Amino acid sequence: MNLKDHIRTIPDFPKPGILFYDVSTLLAHPGAWQETMNRLAEAVTPHKPDILAGIESRGFLVAAPLALKLGLGFIMVRKQGKLPGATLPYTYDLEYGTDTIEIQADAVEPGQKIVLLDDLLATGGTMNAAAQLLRQAGAEVMACACLIELAFLNGRARLDIPTTTLVSYDQ
Repeated sequence: MNLKDHIRTIPDFPKPGILFYDVSTLLAHPGAWQETMNRLAEAVTPHKPDILAGIESRGFLVAAPLALKLGLGFIMVRKQGKLPGATLPYTYDLEYGTDTIEIQADAVEPGQKIVLLDDLLATGGTMNAAAQLLRQAGAEVMACACLIELAFLNGRARLDIPTTTLVSYDQ
């Protein structure tokens, strides 16, 4: 099955000149979604994770059902101020400014093996920041996986972990 057939493109969203890759059509197709989960399971299983981490917000749609399929737990990497209780922050540079992501302070046990998931790998900045945050919390980040890679942005080059993507776009 060609998963690209189930990903809708929307020009000029969220602003003019951007081509948005919409996974909602993939999620709505039961056969394509099941195939997606099967492919991700094949990619993630060899890394023997103890838990999966999803990056806000569409990464939750990928990581949570995959964790359930693999019999693993799931933790959330969120924007600052979105998680209750004590949190661990990580601030990273953007093209113009900074951003901060967080996990709950008790989400990771030292030495836990984690695979990170998101829907899209673009510049790699958020994925790299999430990996650094989890490492600071004591985790061993084994790999990452995404549904889509925008290869022309070369985000993979910013990552120091094995990276799997299911579909890639060159423009």
